[in-house]
Amino acid sequence: MKQEFIHSVTLNRALCKGCINCIKRCPTQAIRVRGGKAIIDPARCIDCAECIRICPHHAKTAAADPLSVTERFDYTIALPPPSFLGQFNRLPRPDLVVDGLLALGFDEVFEVGRAAELVSDATRRLITAGGQPLPLISSACPAVVRLIRVRYPDLLPHLLPLAPPVEVAARIAKRDAARRTGLAPEKIGCIFLSPCPAKISYVRSPLGVEHSALDAAVSIKEIYPRMLWAMKQTPSEGKSQIGRAGVRWGESTGESISLRGVDDYLAADGIENVIRVLEDLEDEKLPGLRFVELNACAGGCVGGVLQVENPFIAKAKMKQLRRGLPEARSRLSSRQVPDFMRWDTPPAYAPVMELEGTRAEQMEKYSRLRTILAQLPGLDCGGCGAPSCEALAEDVVRGRAKPEDCTVLMRRRLEELLQERSRDDDQS
Repeated sequence: MKQEFIHSVTLNRALCKGCINCIKRCPTQAIRVRGGKAIIDPARCIDCAECIRICPHHAKTAAADPLSVTERFDYTIALPPPSFLGQFNRLPRPDLVVDGLLALGFDEVFEVGRAAELVSDATRRLITAGGQPLPLISSACPAVVRLIRVRYPDLLPHLLPLAPPVEVAARIAKRDAARRTGLAPEKIGCIFLSPCPAKISYVRSPLGVEHSALDAAVSIKEIYPRMLWAMKQTPSEGKSQIGRAGVRWGESTGESISLRGVDDYLAADGIENVIRVLEDLEDEKLPGLRFVELNACAGGCVGGVLQVENPFIAKAKMKQLRRGLPEARSRLSSRQVPDFMRWDTPPAYAPVMELEGTRAEQMEKYSRLRTILAQLPGLDCGGCGAPSCEALAEDVVRGRAKPEDCTVLMRRRLEELLQERSRDDDQS
């Protein structure tokens, strides 16, 4: 199968101890342990970062661009997400973050929260206008969009047909900078400060967008210590242009609350909770909803693994920071949603979890899978390197494992052999 994604989550085999913690937490069963080392299936990985969170040996990391990537461009624009504001102590106003980024050498700062306010405005108009299958599911979290693509294809028509705020921010920033400077777009670098691996992967292989205006993604963990120095320098002319709505987007429920007037919504965060909600949506158990906000990270973007602050503390800081700000500083100027905010092509179903072959071949393989599964103990212990007995049975059908890989069956067989030998010895 053609590889569609360029992933950020990477595995350091030298650090991996084969402890099987990660295989239990992966929402798409993308990880196996073979030969004492983890293996990540790139076709199934959605870059949710659960394996990074759970790995006690730090064998999984997120590969981001270095800050030196700015040297490739004649003009650079920093795109900080709203959650970035929650990383700093005693931050009196968002202006200081803009000042710090300019002091680091960026030519311009375009806050992603500004684009988030526009996306909220556009979402509200789409819901009010009708014509969209409800509930609309937010497309802001790339990990959730990828999850729906591989596990819940029936929900694809419900995805909000808008580019995520980071893409909208990059498109506006690059367009305006090109007009002001006269530079060609390829000489202008839009650098996103990413709180998570999923958004780094989006920059490299965007969903719903044929040509992204984003050029690179730098980890917040890398830029944070430099910001502590930069924010102490002489203040520049940088001014924040983000309102309460934009800041609110950095945490769970922030996108929903910012819709103003759309009260029939549901917001969930944390990949396990997201999966439960998607399953209920697929089973049509949640009638009457008009909007669903889902964040793979617990707490929303403040809970990303590339953040430095405790997400609960970050949320409290952002709440204090919102005081005194206007509700929103960015609004759509027309009643129509601009084309540059829409998807170029809706994300399609990625059948990576289906068995290969024709329908008849799939049915035959599924029958074999059930037969093999009936022979397994059903303990889902993970000792075979697969997350469950059903996953092992699937691996056997796909030719990637053998039933004898089950450690429980192997132990039982050894016990039987020992008992037989003991009986033979007694008889002799």
